[in-house]
Amino acid sequence: MNRKNPMMIAGAMLLLCSSLLQGCDRQETIAYFNPEINEDVDNIPNTETGVDNPSGEIDTEEAADSSTENADGMETSDTSADGNGAAVSTDAYTGPEVTLVMVGDILLHTPVAESGVQEDGTYNFDALFANVKEEISAADLALVNQEVIIGGEELGVSGYPSFNAPYELGDALAGAGFDVVLHATNHALDQGKKGVKNCLSFWENNYPEMAVLGIYESQAAQEEIYVYEQDGIRIAILNYTYGTNGIALPSDMPYAVNLLEEERVTEDIAKAKEQADFIIVCPHWGTEYQLETSAEQRRWTNIFLENGVDLVIGTHPHVIGPIAWMERDGEMVETPADEAQVFTWKGTCEDGMLVYYSLGNFVNWTASLGEGIANRMVGGMAEITIGKTEDGEAFILEYGVEPLVCHLAEGTNGVTTYLLSDYTEEMAAENAIIGQDGAFSKEYCEALCEEVWAPH
Repeated sequence: MNRKNPMMIAGAMLLLCSSLLQGCDRQETIAYFNPEINEDVDNIPNTETGVDNPSGEIDTEEAADSSTENADGMETSDTSADGNGAAVSTDAYTGPEVTLVMVGDILLHTPVAESGVQEDGTYNFDALFANVKEEISAADLALVNQEVIIGGEELGVSGYPSFNAPYELGDALAGAGFDVVLHATNHALDQGKKGVKNCLSFWENNYPEMAVLGIYESQAAQEEIYVYEQDGIRIAILNYTYGTNGIALPSDMPYAVNLLEEERVTEDIAKAKEQADFIIVCPHWGTEYQLETSAEQRRWTNIFLENGVDLVIGTHPHVIGPIAWMERDGEMVETPADEAQVFTWKGTCEDGMLVYYSLGNFVNWTASLGEGIANRMVGGMAEITIGKTEDGEAFILEYGVEPLVCHLAEGTNGVTTYLLSDYTEEMAAENAIIGQDGAFSKEYCEALCEEVWAPH
């Protein structure tokens, strides 16, 4: 993982870090968040009877589609707080670790697809990832939410509402350094059974080392739990979607797409606990374009928490969402630090769960116009380091988010994504999205990140 400051907004670091108390029996996480979103979810009422898109209708994505560093460079805290808010010394962690990054939706609207057409008529989408490839490839484990099915040109490259991407998008994902592709989205069945089969065949024939989750060619494949292992740390990753825009699963392939069904999810988590030290769930959930969490997201958060999940990284809203640390036991302790509002959650290494409700879009070019469209240009790269105690308990050693911004320009290779910290007001002034929402600017993007991620 890139060791620079995990969140840079307006030139100031908002650090989301964790440090381990001596003996590795307790974890202290100091998180700069709005306290209202770091809630105890054990008693959240379920105010919705179904998913956030209960009607099964096609989603409305568009109106149309045209602190200190140690010797290893690891950020650590010199002091943290005990349950009474008193300062306690901490030692730098020296055990095994796995660095993980994840980015949000790869949404191949027609202008994005057209940007990949080269002078010779072939497709190449390397430009989409060129400015963040270093961060992606540096991680031990890099995940991406592949919003649209990769069914190949034979099915026709298409945008909203029934997406299909050429195989060259898969080439670019692999070339950027991703290790896990998440395909459980509401667009997984846009091209029916053929789209799923083509996509799976592409990955198997060209990148057999790529972990492809969320769509499956058999019941046995669906029931298999993906586990990544490094330096004795075993990490299970599960991927589900709330639905498929009202498109029924193929009668002869009921396993084609992983759906957020409570019985299946809890059974999978139970199996994962037998095979792994650390469990990640990547749900495709929430309400599109809403910056706040929904009741249905909170209901599922409660299910994940009660069943022992360690990390949740969500997608689907197409805008960034809150980040919260949930405690299975214990309570939130408020402590002052340098006149800033800091909230410290304490518990044993196995007692908490970190939730990224939505990473927003990695890339998109909506055809919609008006207020709020600029929000869809901002995404996040989740950055997590996972460690393991001498007693064999895996835990989150440090975590953060790197703001991203999607830059749009007409022509070949005109669409790309930057770290917001590398973006300038001059670049923002040339972003074609200004023609659809004149509020867009770098300052706007920074303010959005502060609104969603920073303390209030």
